[in-house]
Amino acid sequence: MTVEVFLDTNILVYAATGTQKEKDKREKAFELIEAGGFGVSGQVLQEFYVVVTRKVSRPLSPVLAFGWIEQLDIWPCVPVDAHLVKAGIEMSERYKISYWDGAIVAAAVELGVRRLYSEDLNHGQSYGSVQIINPFMC
Repeated sequence: MTVEVFLDTNILVYAATGTQKEKDKREKAFELIEAGGFGVSGQVLQEFYVVVTRKVSRPLSPVLAFGWIEQLDIWPCVPVDAHLVKAGIEMSERYKISYWDGAIVAAAVELGVRRLYSEDLNHGQSYGSVQIINPFMC
């Protein structure tokens, strides 16, 4: 299975819960998921579950959120282990970003991808071998 990109949590959240106001973002997020060739991390799946069941205006039921995670489970997923935590800390310190963003970048590096789709990090910026792409700006 070829992995070309890493999807950050916000991409998955828009696909699962985007409102009519966020229609363009939801459609773009669906396109990215349907294109395949992506990977995620345990952190992304954890954040996804919490956000879609508790932090959006129209939360999903735990059963629906679990169903999304089961569908995403066919793609490579970097586990959160001591190695990833340390790599996330190193990224956070090196690039002066939050630990959570550092762990996302570290997971993308671990998968060996060159593009990380995210709305949270600076579009076009590179963190080592990984370039950030905000798909909603394209």
